[in-house]
Amino acid sequence: MDWENKTIGFAMCGSFCTFKKAVAVMEMLTQTGANIIPIMSEMSYNTDTRFGNAEDFRHNIRNMTGNEIISSIKEAEPIGPKNLLDLLVVLPCTGNSLAKIANGIADTSVTMAVKAHLRNQKPVLIAVSTNDGLGTAAKNIGTLLNCKNIYFLPFAQDDYINKPNSLVANFDKLNDSIEAAFEGRQLQPILG
Repeated sequence: MDWENKTIGFAMCGSFCTFKKAVAVMEMLTQTGANIIPIMSEMSYNTDTRFGNAEDFRHNIRNMTGNEIISSIKEAEPIGPKNLLDLLVVLPCTGNSLAKIANGIADTSVTMAVKAHLRNQKPVLIAVSTNDGLGTAAKNIGTLLNCKNIYFLPFAQDDYINKPNSLVANFDKLNDSIEAAFEGRQLQPILG
């Protein structure tokens, strides 16, 4: 893919178990020639977990993208009025953030980035990562599937025996999903 003239926002929510893979995906996107603007929820920006140290993630993200991380509502709000992005990827997107996006709640840097970006009628690509995707979060996925300019990275159950409600996006389909979103269509099949 040649996206040299594109600016892609890459927003990360607090699904910490997917952070290493998400950062690897972000690195792959930087190799497309696109300008990658990193966005992290306040929780993901500040929290050390068993999956890694927050400062290490921040350092790697800044170095690979060459951009500062948007990590507050105040920093995310200008995305809309300044028309900063061509596309916004939310990867990983937690069930909590899904619910907020589906209900128009903009109380984190990521949800504000989505709201601000959508005002420009440009695509948002959501990469689900939630243990409740086939539980109460399913209604929010259904709502968002029917929203203009919202697209999903194809997803599947990640551990149907031990976590039967859990869904995770197929990160390997990111480039194809971005291309489809730029064309105004949902990559299919969405489940699998």
